[in-house]
Amino acid sequence: MRILTRYILFDLAKVFLATLIALTLLMLLVGMAQEIRNQGLGLGTVIRVMPYLLPNALRFAVPGTILFAACTVYGRMSASNEIVAVKSLGISPWVFLTPAVVLASLLSLFSVWLNDIAVSWGKDGLKRVVVESVEEIAYSMLRTHSAYSKSGFSINAQGVDGRTLLRPLLMINPSRGSSPVTIMAETAELQSNPEAGELIILLTNFTAEYGENLVYDDAGTFRLAIPLVDTSKKGRGRKRPSLFALRQIPSEIAALNNRIETSRQSLSADAAYHMLTGDLANLASSNWQRRHDVLRDQYARLYRFHTEPYRRWANGFSCLCFVIVGAPLAVRFRNAHPMTTFFLCFLPILVLYYPALAFTVSQAKCGALPPYFVWLGNITLCSIGAWFLRSVMRY
Repeated sequence: MRILTRYILFDLAKVFLATLIALTLLMLLVGMAQEIRNQGLGLGTVIRVMPYLLPNALRFAVPGTILFAACTVYGRMSASNEIVAVKSLGISPWVFLTPAVVLASLLSLFSVWLNDIAVSWGKDGLKRVVVESVEEIAYSMLRTHSAYSKSGFSINAQGVDGRTLLRPLLMINPSRGSSPVTIMAETAELQSNPEAGELIILLTNFTAEYGENLVYDDAGTFRLAIPLVDTSKKGRGRKRPSLFALRQIPSEIAALNNRIETSRQSLSADAAYHMLTGDLANLASSNWQRRHDVLRDQYARLYRFHTEPYRRWANGFSCLCFVIVGAPLAVRFRNAHPMTTFFLCFLPILVLYYPALAFTVSQAKCGALPPYFVWLGNITLCSIGAWFLRSVMRY
């Protein structure tokens, strides 16, 4: 019995590791090529970025890879009648399915950790490296394409002499529908400030145009600081709930609950005061509406925080759900070709799991559904897998 278990476990691990390495390397190469093309990253920056891209590549590769391994191993065993031979000896099919379930359970826990570290450590590290290298990236893009752009601003230059930009044209697009600012200068120099997350532009002999009528000239040197975040996005300065580590979420929820309670008490007290004094017009003022909007925004953020742990655990345990569906289906199909078996097993996952996950996550984030409904897709897959497993056990 142990020989059979070790034999299947070795086959699963061999196929899983070989496929995982190949798929992860492919995803890393594609991701790095895209970053090099889009941002002009140098070789040194690419090497520094690689460790932060690895968890993100692995979290997408692991579920599909363990499904492929289960389909390959059990499809081959079924096609060569190894499973029939084992069952003829009176050995339960559960014996040869146990290694896949155990391996998938361990990989599910590993995948939960990967999901957590990819969105916290990985994205923070990637952002930090890009901010630290923004000066190098900008000069590289300006030398090769004569242009560099980020969210909210763009720079064009007629040429680059060392570290000096010749005849630069800077376009700044403020948020909230403000008129864009156009700055033309004789020369400019770029400096990065990673601590403040800013790109410093030293302009010489520049002319700034704001709107249609306002023009400002300066024959000296001006220091312009450009924040390296999208100033047009709502909630600037607030970290998104999806970027927090799991260990940080409970304290954030507690702090947000306190702020919500304080806002509710303040609104209740002010409403009671205005009604007692007969100042009902104040309850319909724009200031009152803004306070309600702040409270609604706090509730929306709270819903997202409550949803995030369920989403990461459900995503992680997709490995186990995929194997519970894939292994019995591979046995039933009796097809030795791994790709055929894989795509036939992946079809119910593609049709049921991912739409259910996307729908429940979006509904939980807006408070329409409790957060534990995020597990609906996993439960559906496990139910289907249990039905196929029952048929394998019986026949």
